[in-house]
Amino acid sequence: MLWVKAFHIIFMVTWFAGLFYLPRLFVYHAMADDTLSRERFKVMERKLFYGIMTPGAVLTLVMGVWLLVDYAWEAYSHNGWLHAKLTLVALLVVYHVYCGKLLLDFKHDRNRRGHVFFRWLNELPVLILIAATILVVVRPF
Repeated sequence: MLWVKAFHIIFMVTWFAGLFYLPRLFVYHAMADDTLSRERFKVMERKLFYGIMTPGAVLTLVMGVWLLVDYAWEAYSHNGWLHAKLTLVALLVVYHVYCGKLLLDFKHDRNRRGHVFFRWLNELPVLILIAATILVVVRPF
């Protein structure tokens, strides 16, 4: 089971790398003035979302469910920290899907948001990572 846990962490790191970088690409894309730059950002965003982020997310979730099943849900089901962590994971999935929607807006040249919006959006996964790490390591409740 330690192998599953190790791969869960590896894929989580991969997923978070994309969650941190894609909104940063959106910042630069929103600031781009020329067609060549905008097209280049579209390629980078697509490759990051579909080639790194989404596989990382799916494999993180698969390994996480595997861990839940193996460690017997009943053993942890009364622990509040686990419910809080799973809530944060659900928020990350929503954030991931929202990033996909923004990706499509940029792809079709429909983005109406400025770079400041994307700078703020970029902070959300940082806060979730901090909270989830504290929940798993400290288990405060």
